[in-house]
Amino acid sequence: MSKISFCALGGLGENGKNMYVLEVDGKIFILDAGLKNPSFDLYGIDSVIPDITHLLENKERIQGIFLSHGHDDFIGAVPELLKKINVGVFGTHFTMSLVELALNEAGMNIGDYRLYRINANKVLNFGKVSVHFYSTSHSVPESLGIAVKTEDGALVYAPDFTFASNTNPHYQTSFGNIIEIAKDGVLALFSESLGALNIGRASNDYQMIHQVNETLQNSKRVIFSMFSSELQRIQKVINLCVQNGRKIAIIGKKAQKTINIAMNEGYLRIPEENLLTLKYMTEDNRNDGDDLAVIITGNRHEPYYTLQRMCNGVDRLIEIKEDDNIIIISQPQTGTEIMAQKTTSLLHRHNAKVTVIPKSMLMSSHADSEDLKMLYNMLKPKYVIPIIGEYRHQYMQKRICLEAGFKEENIILLDNGIKINFENGQLLATEDKVLSGDVLVDGSFVGDINEVVLRDREMLSEDGLLLVITSVDARLKQIIAGPEVVLKGFMVGETAEEVSNAVKNLAEEIIGKYFSKRYIDWSELKNKMKEAINKEVFRTTKKSPIIMVTLIDVESKKE
Repeated sequence: MSKISFCALGGLGENGKNMYVLEVDGKIFILDAGLKNPSFDLYGIDSVIPDITHLLENKERIQGIFLSHGHDDFIGAVPELLKKINVGVFGTHFTMSLVELALNEAGMNIGDYRLYRINANKVLNFGKVSVHFYSTSHSVPESLGIAVKTEDGALVYAPDFTFASNTNPHYQTSFGNIIEIAKDGVLALFSESLGALNIGRASNDYQMIHQVNETLQNSKRVIFSMFSSELQRIQKVINLCVQNGRKIAIIGKKAQKTINIAMNEGYLRIPEENLLTLKYMTEDNRNDGDDLAVIITGNRHEPYYTLQRMCNGVDRLIEIKEDDNIIIISQPQTGTEIMAQKTTSLLHRHNAKVTVIPKSMLMSSHADSEDLKMLYNMLKPKYVIPIIGEYRHQYMQKRICLEAGFKEENIILLDNGIKINFENGQLLATEDKVLSGDVLVDGSFVGDINEVVLRDREMLSEDGLLLVITSVDARLKQIIAGPEVVLKGFMVGETAEEVSNAVKNLAEEIIGKYFSKRYIDWSELKNKMKEAINKEVFRTTKKSPIIMVTLIDVESKKE
């Protein structure tokens, strides 16, 4: 009989940052290590990763990091995790190729880490515990489900999947492996929830394929906007372009490395005679052949940003023309909706023909209620723990579980950091809590960004900066130069001139008063100036910019 626990360090009640921790008889198994894209109020932050304090405190018991698939919200935190905990990492060939790329970009030597390529039929043994895998259908190739087998039954981790039928072996589900895992019983299923709210979504991409095919047959240059994470759909568009005799160019600076890996490793196929590398535009070369299909790829906002550059004439490869047909397949993700709308409006201003493929016409890459019920039927788990997604997604999966006949006490909704325990195959009533939360990544700095920095950035974005620079001679107690007032992100025109003059007069007055004292307390003088300037600026403008006072003590030249 085993002692088992499970907790999430990220991925519950949020989109992204997926990291789950299974513990079996003292052995710790890390399932995925992802990042989350920052919300609009995290000014200047590049990404958000999980707090791994709990893992650092128990790193000698960690058996490895087991990766399900190659999306950033599941593998994006691997480099930062490996910097602190150098353990074995297990994933399929494509997933590990992306991990190696991420390590290279982080300046890490791949040879210093234990990176293992496995397939769906691999079994890894850790004493009495074994780790099994099964392949799944998702938007990237070689995605996996993971099962940790214990004496009390299997613990099955089922992230991002569907049961869509597929002809491409890189995207097929290995049903045989799932049945094999279920043979000895399944204690708990940890299954994704993101698609639980899908109602009325297409069960295949046939409508999208028909729309794209018709456009290719009746248009000159066609430009597609797509996410680089949807490799399966990109391949479908490529196949349609080839069937219509199109030359194909794929562009997207940040995503190009991922696309290159997919092409070099054979996961993305374009016949050599159809592939075209665009050169910078000149008077003689406008990259506007009637048989050209351009696929813009990227993450989050990148496809929209590239389209805007093309509209504004600043892109070096493509300039949008009236007879272009733009097909937007990249539906806006959370936080990019406004940019997507602006992009569509800008395209219409340039009289381009714009086709937006609605989400309802696109096959979801996440399990809907029928997919989940089918998984329940194959695995017959004793407990179901909905994971991956916002709380509303988790709750909807609970409703689906109830419809499927599970007892309410066997469906467990969790938050990040809540640890549940099983003993002898039974869920214990007690819950523990481990430290969890967000760690902010800003450039090469990880975790050094605190609330003070973010509050300053918020103030800068809303009210701007006011800088007062004054050169003084403390010995003669005279102002040598200034005060000079610099406004950044604040205001312009006559109002700015009025504010500047008022601040200059106020600064001169306060400095003059301090010069009458025998000793000058520079810190006190700066604080007095900041306080007085802040009151004056707020009185006249109702704004509270960040105020910086610089006093330079210089010795004036004697005549």
